[in-house]
Amino acid sequence: MVVNESNSQQITPPMVTWAQRQGVVFLTICLEDCKEPEVKIEPNAVFFKGVGGTENKPHEVTINLFKEVDSEKSAFFPRDRNIELVLKKKDDGPYWPQLTKEKQKFHWLKVDFNKWRDEDDSDDEGTGQNQDLDEIMRQIGGLGGGAGGEMDKPSFDDLDAEEDSDDEGIPDLESNE
Repeated sequence: MVVNESNSQQITPPMVTWAQRQGVVFLTICLEDCKEPEVKIEPNAVFFKGVGGTENKPHEVTINLFKEVDSEKSAFFPRDRNIELVLKKKDDGPYWPQLTKEKQKFHWLKVDFNKWRDEDDSDDEGTGQNQDLDEIMRQIGGLGGGAGGEMDKPSFDDLDAEEDSDDEGIPDLESNE
């Protein structure tokens, strides 16, 4: 935890979740309404600084990574509710046993089980070693404009304009008069 000595205000780390796949690490910095996040992706570390959350407080964290990542092929995508990072591992070797170089547990760091895939899991969703980084970033909604790229808007052209079966009228309520 970093202490801002100028006004004795504590700067707390935001909640961070992580998951990994073959060759890729996903980080999600869970901080709502962070308007201008400062994110630095270096080969051995990720730095985040921003103001946000329900109390609009400053948050800051430096994560010393277990192994090196390719900072040129990694990217981040600011969202309304969080900041998503896709880190390309420098080596496609085995899964990392933990995210950080330090073996200690951090209260602000959790596993993102929604994105997690074990090394021996089959690639049912097509995400893994057979999928390149560009495709993963497209699925997350970035890549188009680099950091914070444009998301494709969904098309509703395939929806029928006809009446749906659940659009029937609602029956009148019975009255006990």
